[in-house]
Amino acid sequence: MANETGKTDGALGDDWAAMLEAEAGGADDVDRVLNQDEIDSLLGFDSSAASNVELTGVRALINSALVSYERLPMLEIAFDRLVRLTTTTLRNFTSDNVEVTLESISSVRFGDYLNSIPLPAILSVIKAEEWDNFGLLTVDSALIYSMIDVLLGGRRGSSVIRVEGRPYTTIEMALARRMIEHILDDMHKAFEPLAPVNFKLDRLETNPRFAAISRPGNAAILVELRIDMDDRGGKIEIMLPYATIEPIREQLLQMYMGEKFGRDPIWEGHLATEIHAADTEISAVLHELDLPLSKALSLAEGDTIMFDMTPSDPVTLRCGEVDLTRAVMGHIGKNVSVRVTRPLNPPKVTMAAFEAMEEKAEGK
Repeated sequence: MANETGKTDGALGDDWAAMLEAEAGGADDVDRVLNQDEIDSLLGFDSSAASNVELTGVRALINSALVSYERLPMLEIAFDRLVRLTTTTLRNFTSDNVEVTLESISSVRFGDYLNSIPLPAILSVIKAEEWDNFGLLTVDSALIYSMIDVLLGGRRGSSVIRVEGRPYTTIEMALARRMIEHILDDMHKAFEPLAPVNFKLDRLETNPRFAAISRPGNAAILVELRIDMDDRGGKIEIMLPYATIEPIREQLLQMYMGEKFGRDPIWEGHLATEIHAADTEISAVLHELDLPLSKALSLAEGDTIMFDMTPSDPVTLRCGEVDLTRAVMGHIGKNVSVRVTRPLNPPKVTMAAFEAMEEKAEGK
């Protein structure tokens, strides 16, 4: 029995050894380390692919809800100007120290934005009449109660205003409407150098479901403004769908140096002053006559050239090669003078000619 048991134990040991070796080989296959190319393929990162290739893997899942923000330089300048205008307007409106700051400009999907609005809030549906489309201007409850507190003479305190679970009263809605109308008027002034547009308040809503002005998946520009009045304040969010600003997209893509929108009145005044003080040489041309070169070379002392002119005929006033006007000759004392008899000739070169030259240069 002892021998048989020993043989049996040896056979079992061999079987266990074979099983352990098989499992070790399988573990080597399972625990194989992925290389960098396999990791990039799994996550959706491909360094060799172009930037416009469709995303795959985990990266596609992460970026599915994101919207790439198209940089619009003139849009940022317009909202910077809105900040300055709104600061002055709200200071006059509240007779208090108001500071307006631009917190961020980002791209969102319209549906995600509606779901992220903290309630209670006032959602004002605004219409850009010239662009024939809509936008949203959201005022949070903290700013509404702070503005009401300032306008109605409330005490200044550091305590946070408690937001009750009640709808806004008629007085609160009326004061909020006045503030929103002032901001829309400033938006009209901020966008006026780019394109004439009037922002009109269409309606006020407190339920985001009734402020659906676009499809949930459409992209939009979200601008966040922070308004502080000493120890009180809140946020205003301006949401403009890309479809709303599409009519002026070309203007928004332009880039100007500085904060001016093309025309600079200070520079224009300086240029006009310098031009007015510049020295200009004007020639009075009595008459012009074409002669053959052989006759001009054969002229000698005593020869007479007949001009088809009389003393009363007008002369031409010329600056360089440009004829300015006509004048009559005379004299004042011992000096020869001319008297202008008609207005200056209109310039032959117009802004259209300059624009045509610029387009031709760009085409080359």
